[in-house]
Amino acid sequence: MANTSATGGYLSPGSPLPPEDAALDAIFQQAIVGITGLDGTLVRPRWQAVVPQQPEPSTNWCAFGITDTGPADFPAVEHDGTGDGASALHRHEEITLLASFYGPGASGNAKTLRDGLYLSQNREAMQAAGIDLIGADDIRAAPDLINQQWVRRFDLPLNFRRHAVRTYPVLNLLSGDAVLETDVQISANP
Repeated sequence: MANTSATGGYLSPGSPLPPEDAALDAIFQQAIVGITGLDGTLVRPRWQAVVPQQPEPSTNWCAFGITDTGPADFPAVEHDGTGDGASALHRHEEITLLASFYGPGASGNAKTLRDGLYLSQNREAMQAAGIDLIGADDIRAAPDLINQQWVRRFDLPLNFRRHAVRTYPVLNLLSGDAVLETDVQISANP
């Protein structure tokens, strides 16, 4: 069982936690598929334990991955006195996602994603997870030489902000013994 503020020691956040790792990749994968219209099997996390075979140069596809996550300093901590009590740590994070598009329509797919992310309807699912678009960087040509053949590739860095909440078991203070000392003398008879 995890510690609480009553037991002392380190505190771990309780559930639910903000989406991380594969769950966060799934949010971005769904957005890329939905906006570009690429087949879901052809929009892949960039780094995988088992590397899938790269599609043929004539196939349009996308590899994506989070390259940076930076916190905004000084998160807000808010105590909720309901029940036994808990403290929620609210942090804003900036996430950089690199989407690399391959195939004969690589440049067009990168531009479709970039422009599509500026439509509020296309960001609704991400916003439900506390993620929203800050902006897109320049699309850059980055062709790969694979097996003596140039493969078209265009990279699109995207910047997002996420509101992450982690709740810790910081319990309500119900009572305490205290002694009040003061330097001021109070006279009983004026």
